[in-house]
Amino acid sequence: MCQRLGARRYERAGFDVWLVFRLARRPVWLLGLASMILGFVFQISALRFGPLALVQPVLVQPVLALELLLVFGFMTVIGRRLRVQRRDWLAAIAMSAGIGLFLGLAAPSGGRPHAPASSWWLAGLVTLAIVLLALAVAFGPGHHPGTSRSRRAAALGCATGISWGFVAAVIKELSSHLGDGAGAIASSWSLYVLIVAGAATTLLAAHALAAGPLAASQPGFTILDPLSAGMLGLFLFGEHIQAGIADLAGEAATLAVVIAGVSALSHSHLIVGEQETPPGPPAGYPPHTHRERARR
Repeated sequence: MCQRLGARRYERAGFDVWLVFRLARRPVWLLGLASMILGFVFQISALRFGPLALVQPVLVQPVLALELLLVFGFMTVIGRRLRVQRRDWLAAIAMSAGIGLFLGLAAPSGGRPHAPASSWWLAGLVTLAIVLLALAVAFGPGHHPGTSRSRRAAALGCATGISWGFVAAVIKELSSHLGDGAGAIASSWSLYVLIVAGAATTLLAAHALAAGPLAASQPGFTILDPLSAGMLGLFLFGEHIQAGIADLAGEAATLAVVIAGVSALSHSHLIVGEQETPPGPPAGYPPHTHRERARR
């Protein structure tokens, strides 16, 4: 939530490689970044002992429900009283129950500590291709100022979710070296890939949050992060899930419940209402021209 509050006034018409440094001037965004880094510490500890397909959904899916309550509390503190409606609670319950049932049916298990280099190259190139495609949709040659803010936010949110899934897979690889000492960690390629991929994904997430309403970007964050991480767990680390016909049908049904819950929470009036303050003018945009256009 802190990162979103820091980024919402920094809408950009194009891709800005310095956006993270601009956001770093805002204490609220730095607080969100510090919380994210702390989350990485817990994540690497969890992935050391559990399969990626199990840990990542548990880490990610409760975020939107928790954020809903945080937004509610924030709005109450600043004097804008927003009531949590019954549909919000039902959506949060459905999402939590859905992910619990999915994990119970899928029962992720097994896996190897390291993946072959060829598999890592393939996973990295596919992730990079998806990110480049999302950037082309949001800021490419066909992009013009009239392009929907929601479309940009959705494309960047989906790319960010998939990228965070890849980052989680790299963390899983790095976690296997934790018991080997500092020298083994420093000599592991996964540490340096994590630094680069994590920084790039943080920049991508900042653009997704600044591009448009949270209701457009949040589903990509919340759904595609654990989904892509789970698929990478199966592909890279050889993890196993129950794959019988009845199991797959049940897993698909519970995923549908999770997706419906995420969609409902993303469009909650608590989150949509938080975005009501219009973003400030883009960098270099004359303030007086912005005011004149607003009057029209």
